[in-house]
Parts: sequence; structure tokens; C-alpha cells
Amino acid sequence: MRKLTQRVAGVVAAATAFALVVTGCSADTSVEIDTPAQAEGSFSGDMLTEFEAAVDQAMLASGASGAIVGVWAPWSGSWVEGIGTQSPEDSTPVTTDMQFRIAALTRPMTCDVLYGVAADGLVSLDDTVNTYVAGVPDLANVTLEQLCESTSGIGSYTPQLAGEFASNPDRVWNPRELASYGLGKERTTEPGAAYVSSDAGYLLLGLALERATSKSAATLIEEYVTEPLDLEATSLPAASPAVPGPGTALRGNLAVENEEGVLDCTNPLDVSELSSSIGFTDSGVVSNINDLGRYTQALAANSLIAPEFAEERFADPLARSTRGTSWYTTRGGALMAGSLVGYHGSIAGYATAAYSDPETGLTVAVVLNSSLEGELPARNLAWELAALASKAPAADGQTAPELGFPWTPEQFHAGDADQASCAPEA
Repeated sequence: MRKLTQRVAGVVAAATAFALVVTGCSADTSVEIDTPAQAEGSFSGDMLTEFEAAVDQAMLASGASGAIVGVWAPWSGSWVEGIGTQSPEDSTPVTTDMQFRIAALTRPMTCDVLYGVAADGLVSLDDTVNTYVAGVPDLANVTLEQLCESTSGIGSYTPQLAGEFASNPDRVWNPRELASYGLGKERTTEPGAAYVSSDAGYLLLGLALERATSKSAATLIEEYVTEPLDLEATSLPAASPAVPGPGTALRGNLAVENEEGVLDCTNPLDVSELSSSIGFTDSGVVSNINDLGRYTQALAANSLIAPEFAEERFADPLARSTRGTSWYTTRGGALMAGSLVGYHGSIAGYATAAYSDPETGLTVAVVLNSSLEGELPARNLAWELAALASKAPAADGQTAPELGFPWTPEQFHAGDADQASCAPEA
């Protein structure tokens, strides 16, 4: 395994910041997250070695030069670290304050808005799409809730346009145009019957919420998500092409073929600066690792949801895949892996994953600065780190919970890294 020479950690400062925002409120609109308070300090040296090995392997599997990782086990400790460099040719160290695109973790935020707007009486979950989005064919029997849960049967646009996004990142897209690519696909299920991942559906949901409230999607996410949780580094940016966030951003990398038709892993395309319109309310939000960890903990604990929706949001989950395992399910705009609640995804230049256990507060959040191998390296890393952290011993004065997952860390250690497109030669 290669050694990563650039490690920039803000472990104590970042852990303290996360703990402070979880337990304290600074504004009238702030909400509290009903999970155990975070123990101060980090993990043992042996456990950190296991964490680092997991990140190293995930970076190999994804072709990433850098990663930002957060692990919070309230009974034991926390670890927040920037690892590696901005790109193979840019030796600038990755740091924990860098912002990045959170990809499909935008989806549960859009659903948070839906539940909030419904609680305010402006929409009903059973309202049909056509009530708010005119000129969209064959959606008279598709509801807003089905868009949130990705059970509408509508297809996705990203598989058809990923190359266009990478080659023309400055283009500003109309959400209706993007959604039309998903709407143009033949539906394989009836509305409400099964989960079918649909980025087009989340764009339509964003448009419907804008129409119902006469507010922009960016304003709605601020009002219903970022302000209540005091997420100062999280937002849905304007459509104008820009890097994620006003400060130093984590560079997004995408290896492309050179003139000889060979994948050039040493000189990836910098896709950091692009229009958020390619993701909008499906994958357009930017954040940093501490904000993402806090948000995911709130998502799992249903902290943002009114009581009339909180009890039902994750009830009776659906199978994530007909070929998948019974412990991998979905409901309420989130994915469930065992007891973990969260999401994962990829967008040009980035792969992300964040999951949290609502009972113990165990939370993991990761970003890899390469989208070459899609979302799986980030997802596998998050699940591996969760399994490792679940065995962390209790800190002084704490009690370790009985927490386990239906997988072992080894199952999601990226063992096929040597088969990755940008794996180094032996």
C-alpha cells in the first residue's frame, strides 16, 4: 500500500467545533440534535492506524489524491482529518476546512424542505407534481412524496450527460431541460411501487417547492436546513460557474483520456469550477466536513422534521435493490444501512458519503476528490469506518454502547483497489 506523506489534521479543533455546535444553539431558529454528547479527545493510536489504512485504500480505489474524513463516536472520541494533496501535480495539502460538493447528499436536504413546507401547510405530501410544475407530461399520478423517496419511476439524466458536464462545466442548465432527459426514459415501475434512483425526480421536486412557496431552492434550503442547524459552510450556490465555497475549496479531479486514448491519471482534469445547475436540488449543495457530519447526525435523528412527519419518515423502508441485502433499504429521502441513516453519491470531481446511527450518534462523513470510479469507494469507506469505530472503547466516564453492523470492516475495505482505473503499477 502506498504511503500518504501529506496529512493535515485539525483533530482537536475540528472535534471541539463539532461538539460545540451539536450541543449548543446560537440563534432562535436553532434545533437541538437528540443524541449523546460528544466525548472530547481522539481515538487510540491503533484505531487511527486502522482508519488511515481504510482511507489510503479508498483513495487508491477511487484514483483520488486527497480526502477529508470525519468520524465521531460520542462515547469514545472523534477524528477529523485532511489527507493527501489537491491533485497529483499540485502538492497543496488538503485541509479540514475546505468546502466541496456533497453530491446526492443534497437529496435528503431537499426532502427536509418538503416536510418543512408541508408542516407549514403550503403543500401536501400527496399533491401531484402537475399541481406545481406545468407542462410536464404523464405525471398526474406522481406525488411530491414519491419524488422525495425516488419511487416515482422517473429515470435519471446524469448517465447521458456526464461527459457533457465534464467537458463543458461552465454551462448553466435549466432544471426542466435536465429533467426532460430522465422523463424521456421508459419507466420500469409504477409510481410508488419501488425505489428507482432518479436525479430528475429531485429536480422536479425542487421546482415544485419553488413554485409552491415563491422562494428559490437556495433560500428554502437555508430556511429549513442550514439556519436551524447553524451550518455556516453549507449552501446551494448560484448557478454561475464557481468553485465550491468562498474560501479554499477541495479540488475536484477527473482523469480523462489523453491524445493517445490512454487514461491520464497523473494530470486529471480540474472540474472544481462548474455550475451548480447540473445538480440543483439533486446534487448541487456545497459544504465542509464538519457541517456535513452535523447535518447527517440531524438527519438520522429526525431533528429537523415536525412531529407529524418524524415518526413516519423512515418507517416501513423499501429495498434499495431487488438484488441487494435485506439490511440495505431506503425511505424518506435517505438510505439505511443497518442502523445507519445517510446517503452517498458522486458528482464531477467528488465522491461523498455520510451516515449516522440515531441511537448512539456514531457519525462518519467522507469526501474523495475524484469521481472517476463513481460513488462506491466513498460509500465503502464510510461503512468500513463505521464498523471500525463501532468497536471503539469508552472514554473515561463513558459507556460503550452495544452497536454492531451486518458487515465487517474487511467486507468494505477496497480490496479491488489494484483493479481501479488509476491504480499505480506494482
